[in-house]
Amino acid sequence: MRRRDFLAGVSATGLLAACGAKAIPPLPPGILSGANDTLGHRLRKPDFPAPTEMRRTTVAIVGGGIGGLSAAWKLARAGCDDFLLLEMEHEAGGNSRAGRNEVSAHPLGAHYLPLPPRESRATRALLAELGVLQGDPDAAHPAYAEEYLCHAPHERLYTNGYWQDGLWPTLGVPKAEREQYARFQDQGAELRRRRDASGRRAFALPLALSGQDPQLLALDRITLRDWLQREGYTAPGLLWLTDYACRDDYGTSAAQTSAWAGLHYFACRDGEGQVLTAPEGNAWLARGLARAAAGRVQQNALVFRVEQRKKDSVCDVYLAAENRSIRIISRELIWAAPLFLIPHVFAAPRPEWLAAIRGAEYAPWIVANLTLTEAPQTRAGHPLAWDNVLHDSAALGYVVATHQQLRYAPGPTVITWYRALQEESASRQRRLLQGREAWAEEILTDLSRPHPEIRELTTRIDVHRHAHAMIRPLPGRLWGGSRQVFEKGGAGIQFAHADVSGLSLFEEANYRGVLAAERTLARLGVSFASSL
Repeated sequence: MRRRDFLAGVSATGLLAACGAKAIPPLPPGILSGANDTLGHRLRKPDFPAPTEMRRTTVAIVGGGIGGLSAAWKLARAGCDDFLLLEMEHEAGGNSRAGRNEVSAHPLGAHYLPLPPRESRATRALLAELGVLQGDPDAAHPAYAEEYLCHAPHERLYTNGYWQDGLWPTLGVPKAEREQYARFQDQGAELRRRRDASGRRAFALPLALSGQDPQLLALDRITLRDWLQREGYTAPGLLWLTDYACRDDYGTSAAQTSAWAGLHYFACRDGEGQVLTAPEGNAWLARGLARAAAGRVQQNALVFRVEQRKKDSVCDVYLAAENRSIRIISRELIWAAPLFLIPHVFAAPRPEWLAAIRGAEYAPWIVANLTLTEAPQTRAGHPLAWDNVLHDSAALGYVVATHQQLRYAPGPTVITWYRALQEESASRQRRLLQGREAWAEEILTDLSRPHPEIRELTTRIDVHRHAHAMIRPLPGRLWGGSRQVFEKGGAGIQFAHADVSGLSLFEEANYRGVLAAERTLARLGVSFASSL
């Protein structure tokens, strides 16, 4: 060290001490992780080795997220075990994967599942198989295993320097604004009860079962913010909550989100508000699905070329760990990867596919896991909740991995911080997915408002990037005809990704995967009992 640098450091330390200031701790260590973009980006200029081996299978599934795993689950349940699931990452699960450290398992993406409505029959069947849903899966309000039901307190909001229960801002809110809250909630209840001429719910989950009333479908042509203004909603707390809801489920602001999608958030479920969760987020669901595909998953496998022939499909696959390519020939193909990859992979993509994909946008996300020596302090006696949201923050707050312990145990914990990058264009946002240190500093600054001690408590910050986390339900994308191109599939190919629904929700991915599998089984002449 140079003498000048040493003296400068001594002087700075002395100045801090003289002023009574507290030295800022260095940033905690950690890693920056995410999808294997190095491998995935090779699709832009493919230079893969030619296949040196050929394998045959009845069904090839491309993509190991919830859609692909759900397709495999249904095939296996029907006794069709001649399939191969091809996954680019080192493990399947997509946005429902998890990490683990010496303190706790923790999510790397999706972290809860609301109690599924009756229309989500496949999801309920899965939960029953896993022993979480107890009794009749078709019951109006079935029972669920206590260890997966989110323990109280569920959620709280930090606003105006205080914590309050629930996410509706109430501290200091005048009566007139509270009346708008009540009117909006009544309107949501009315939409939950509404049926079309065929008896279908106006807003169903999966959305394919929703009512087809033209007046309702027209909501897809405007934004949720426009709809709120049209209905006379001006209460700041209501506008904030609806914006938060869109960012939480869709990674998109209310000013960007289709009004149909925004209202679907509030009207598609039965209004119970309870959720299923675990320390590792939704990874337990992904693992439950993956058990059906045991021994039939090829990981670190990038499908770089697909050719559809008259009687079969050909997938050329790069095995990254072996630095070689193989050729998979299948009778049926289930495409469970994001739709935006189709132009880069298919040898002759159909013109209607390319037209439908054009204009689609994907929301990038940052998910960070902070390891703490102890839980952050709460003020005014409010206990630490599972979901802790900060008003007037660009982020979505944090959840507590150790919250599901059956008894409160003081000591180290892990909190998971979420941030959807909805402010700028998608291409610029992806450039923001760089630099762990910059994100670590933003995270600590954000959390220091309710928790001034957060820097001293944090021993590690691991940042996980999702560059293409979820498709955005922009106006016109749900009921404007684009995604419907993929709904019916075609000869020898079915589409199983949540992109087909236009909403990146577990129930939608599960439905699309099971539907693709059932159509494939029908084409193969395999008998099965429908899960839909």
